[in-house]
Amino acid sequence: MDILRAENVSFSYRSKYQTVHAVKNVSCSFERAHSYAIIGKSGSGKTTLLSLLAGLELPSEGRVLFDGKPTSQMSRDAYRRDHAAVIYQSYNLFPLLTVLENTLYSMRLKGIKGREAQERAEKELFAVGITREQFRRFPPQLSGGEQQRVAIARALAAGNELILADEPTGNLDVSNSDQVVSMLIRLAHEEGRCVIIITHDLDIASRMDAIYTMSDGSLEQTKAFD
Repeated sequence: MDILRAENVSFSYRSKYQTVHAVKNVSCSFERAHSYAIIGKSGSGKTTLLSLLAGLELPSEGRVLFDGKPTSQMSRDAYRRDHAAVIYQSYNLFPLLTVLENTLYSMRLKGIKGREAQERAEKELFAVGITREQFRRFPPQLSGGEQQRVAIARALAAGNELILADEPTGNLDVSNSDQVVSMLIRLAHEEGRCVIIITHDLDIASRMDAIYTMSDGSLEQTKAFD
């Protein structure tokens, strides 16, 4: 059964000089325990579509449904807090919080505190290859790959079913990129998460269970499940 679905979704916004139709009548669906790539050229609308799926924006037309309920009929802050974790290319870590504090933050928003939060944060940090010695460091003291792994650990610690990642390997070298992609695929296949990645890298996309291709605001599925 679909965990997330877009039905005839369109999204337009006005720039200074024109109306931009960024997403045009898109329908797609995503299941638990599967990984997906959305590929396309710059300006094709893929990041806008991810924003709609994450509840950061509402469609101009159509609807996005999580477990059958339209995002327009729920608190979108609660939707992201409880269900949809977004991983950004720029990491979005708090520079004045330590690695451990950054990871604890997502759980504090959900009211998870004390030993449970501490143990879960440490477990996820270890799982992504962060050492205890690094727990007290601040994000600027880490490499790009390490910061991205902390961002993933923060998303995992919250226990969200949806992981939406916007170019998560864009700032990483080949080795770190491979580790991050392998980690995200493992989350889908071993933990039953639904993982959706925006990427321009066709090698990364080919490792996903399914691929959607975006062009000029329109979407088509170019690789289905085996």
